[in-house]
Parts: sequence; structure tokens; C-alpha cells
Amino acid sequence: MIRRALKAIIYRELKRMFRQRGRLLSAMIRPLIWLFIIGSGFGAMLGQYGPAHYQQFLVPGLLCMVLLFGSMLASLSLVYDKESGVMRMLVIAPFPHYWIIITRTISATIAGLVQAGLLIIILFALGYLDLSINIGLFLLGLVVTAFLCASAGILLAVFSNTLENFAVFMNFVIFPVFFLSGALYPLQHLPPLLKWLTLINPFSYGVDLLKHAVLLDFHEAFSAEFSVFHDLLFIITFSVIALLIACMRFSQVRVIEKLAKVLSDSRRD
Repeated sequence: MIRRALKAIIYRELKRMFRQRGRLLSAMIRPLIWLFIIGSGFGAMLGQYGPAHYQQFLVPGLLCMVLLFGSMLASLSLVYDKESGVMRMLVIAPFPHYWIIITRTISATIAGLVQAGLLIIILFALGYLDLSINIGLFLLGLVVTAFLCASAGILLAVFSNTLENFAVFMNFVIFPVFFLSGALYPLQHLPPLLKWLTLINPFSYGVDLLKHAVLLDFHEAFSAEFSVFHDLLFIITFSVIALLIACMRFSQVRVIEKLAKVLSDSRRD
């Protein structure tokens, strides 16, 4: 039964995503704008490295951008279901509440990976990716980073009671997380305070992991800055902690709501 519920929820989320064609289109246009417009402008300022070199450097960060936006927006459906009443049907289903959170995290992860896959096809067609990359590490980096972003999105969603609250939380988190990740520039020359913020930003390690896979022959100034083990350890640790907090928070809220409903029904009687 749990397996059927898992498949049903994931299928529902993916179906919703593919129906929103504007969402998929914007997910592709956003990174391409950064690649061609921002990348060309910043690349021209780098002189000896050149625009093409900087645009290639942007590829891991732009893939992580798609994962970040795609996975976190997919997490929005949890808040929507709480507002629309769909969550009540899921809560009374005969399986533990934490399965709802785990399933939503998996579906948000898949949604982010699907959008990243579309961008990968475009980048291969444009020549910014080829088979010389470390394919195994590349695929691993995509999966764990998507799971990281989905876990963070679900964590925000369980603390949000309305769509407006989630939108405020997401905008407050998503842009600092992206800009302080090393996706747009190397970290070693940042001021001490900003560099400290990047070191506690879990998204930085997802970007760095994809740099290990993609930027194989790049100049040291543009290469990955942490070890693969360090990246994986930080990503997995944060994802597991975020997921545990989300599960506990969701179960606590559901129990409180059930108790409140029982009390209100008893008073009516």
C-alpha cells in the first residue's frame, strides 16, 4: 500500500509539473540568460581567461540553479495541499505521516532532476557539455544536490501555513543561497565574512561537487575548492537533518490538528 501511495503522489506531482509548460520554459530560459548575457559580460572583464572560459565555468552553477528552483518550487505543492484540503485525505491514510514528507521530497527531487535533464540536453547541443566529463560523479552530483534542494524546500514548506508565507521564505532563502555558493565566482578571494557564509551554505557543496565532474582541465583559480568526500559529507548530513526536522514538525502539527478536531467535535456533542 505504501508503494502504491508513493507512486501515486510522485505521478501526481510530475503530471502537475508537465502541465505547467510555462514553468518548464522559464526553468530553461533563466540559466540561458545567465549563460549568454551575464556570462559574456563577466567573461569580457576577466581578460586573459575570456568569455568562453567563464561561460564554461558557469555550467555547474547553472545546473545547480535549475535544481534549486525546480526542487524548491515542487515543494510548494505541500503547502498548496494543506490549504486546499488534499492533505486531510493523505493524513487519514493508513501509513505513517513521515511517509508523506519522504514521498514529497522524492517527488521534488525528481522534478528538479527532470528540469536539469532538459537543460543538460541544451548544453550538450550548444557544446558546453561533452562526454569528457566525469559522468559517474556528474550523475551523483545531480542526484544528491537535487535531494539537498528538495529537503530544504520541504523543510520550509512544513513551517509555512500559506502559499504567501512559503513565497516569502523561499525568496528570502533562495537568492542568498545561490549567490553565496560559488556558482558565479570562485570563493577563495571573497571577504572573510562572505567566505564564512559560503562555508556554512550547503548549496555551495553541491555546486563544488559538479565542478569536480565538469571542470576537469580548468585553471586552478576556477576549479573545485573542496574534496569530493567533503562535499558529499556536508550535503548528505544537511539533507538528512533537514528531512528529520521536517518529519517531526509535520507529525507534530498533524497530531495537534487531530486533537483540536476531536476537542471541537466533543464540545459540539
